[in-house]
Parts: sequence; C-alpha cells; structure tokens
Amino acid sequence: MHKAGFVNIVGNPNVGKSTLMNALVGERISIATFKAQTTRHRIMGIYNTDDMQIVFSDTPGVLKPQYKLQESMLNFSTSALTDADVLLYVTDVVETPDKHNEFVEKVAHMEIPVLLLINKIDLSNQEKLVELVEAWKALLPNAEIIPISATTKFNVDYVMKRVKELLPDSPPYFDKDQWTDKPARFFVNEIIREKILLYYDKEIPYSVEVVVEQFKEDAKKIHISAVIYVERDSQKGIIIGKQGKALKKVATEARRDLERFFGKTIFLETFVKVDKDWRSSDKELRNFGYQLD
Repeated sequence: MHKAGFVNIVGNPNVGKSTLMNALVGERISIATFKAQTTRHRIMGIYNTDDMQIVFSDTPGVLKPQYKLQESMLNFSTSALTDADVLLYVTDVVETPDKHNEFVEKVAHMEIPVLLLINKIDLSNQEKLVELVEAWKALLPNAEIIPISATTKFNVDYVMKRVKELLPDSPPYFDKDQWTDKPARFFVNEIIREKILLYYDKEIPYSVEVVVEQFKEDAKKIHISAVIYVERDSQKGIIIGKQGKALKKVATEARRDLERFFGKTIFLETFVKVDKDWRSSDKELRNFGYQLD
C-alpha cells in the first residue's frame, strides 16, 4: 500500500518554519534567515520513499497585511489550511498563544490532524514549557502538542514518524525523483534574496524582488543573469554600494551557494533596476508571481 499526502507548515513569522521544513525534507529548500518575512511564497519540498510521498509546504508567516505584497503572503498561508492532509502549526517558546487569534480560530475548526509544534525549546525551561502546553491545549484542544527544536533537530524524527502515521493511502502526486514543485530559477531568486536579507539593514530587503532573466545550463556550468528590482533610486545606490562593493559581495556569496545547490560552475551577472512601488501594484505583483485573489 502506498501513502501520500500534503503536509502544510503554518505559523507566525520567525518561529522556525523554514528551518523545520529543511530538517524534515533534508534539502535546503526554504531560505532560512534570522529576519521575519523571509518566505514570500508557498514552497513545496517533496519527501519520497518507495511506499510513501510527503509533500511538505512551507508558507509565509501569518501577519496583519500592511500592503499588497503582504496580502498575497497571507493568501498563501490561509490557502494552506484548505488543502492539507496534515497541518503542522509551528509556534515557539517566545511568542504568546493569543497572537493572531483569528488564524488560530480557523485552525481550531479544522477536521484534519493538527500537530502543534512548540519550537526553540532549547531556549526555555520545563516550568515555562508546561505553562505553554496548557495554554495551547485550551486554544487547540484537538491538536497533538509536540515540543521540538528545529535547529538541534530535537524531536524532528518523532514529528516525521507521526506525519507518516497520519498520511492517507494514496498514489504519489509527483514523480518520485522530484523534490520540489519550483523551477530552478525560483531557487536562484531565493538565494540572491537571502544574501540581500543578510547584508542590508532595515527596509531594503523587503523592497527587493529578484528576477532571473537568463538561465543557460550545460553539462558542467550554468550562466545566470539576474535583475534585482528596488522601489526607489536611493535604494538602488545602497544595493550597489560604494564602487559596487556591496553588490559584488552579494553576487559572490550567492554564486557560492548556487554552485553548492546545483553542483555546477556558476557564472552570475547581477543588475539593479528601479520599479517604483512594485509592492503595492497588482500588475507588478502578478508579474513577479504573487497570488492576489
């Protein structure tokens, strides 16, 4: 008998959803950085064995939208509640259970199995953890609560074991050699964006979108040309940096990661262009692949 199903990972920003997804799938699929709102799309990571296929889906953190881009991000998170066979609701020892009550309310009314994962328990103590478990039990009485640490992989195996037990009998949804639903270009975008998140402060990373304009691959190497879009001329200057040093650093670091990711030599060209207020434009967001309805 073959089992297959969709396991969706939801929760507030910065609780460790992407780190957990990488630990479960074993591939560096979701860019995990220390800044909130890193994940802007739903990203699937597919775990295959001979008799099983688990389609994990990492979603943007739940937040109250302040502009069009965030509305799209919330759509991705909310849609994850409707098409899952198992839901992994990730929280941590830092945030309080009453954050985003409306979303928790939706989770409480779901009929599928919900595993509530309290992450970062290495940053807490037994007493505090017991209190948190009680608080979450009151909010989500039907959920199975599992304390974990995604970074140290504590209890991640147990989460995987429970997921496997809860999966429905089904043929696979994707080819068995496929490990994500995203094309190669998507990961180029994400890796470049990750470097921007790491190297620039304040608002800059959230005003940036990356578009791959050329991706030419042969047996040993890949030629990539990518455009970094920003919203203002002043941001363009910051991204490029004095004598182009900042952009060069981003490109060098991204190229190293891309070579590891694809296992080939990478030639990477990066350009910076201004696209005024793209985060608030329906047309531009659709062009960049965001879901608005």
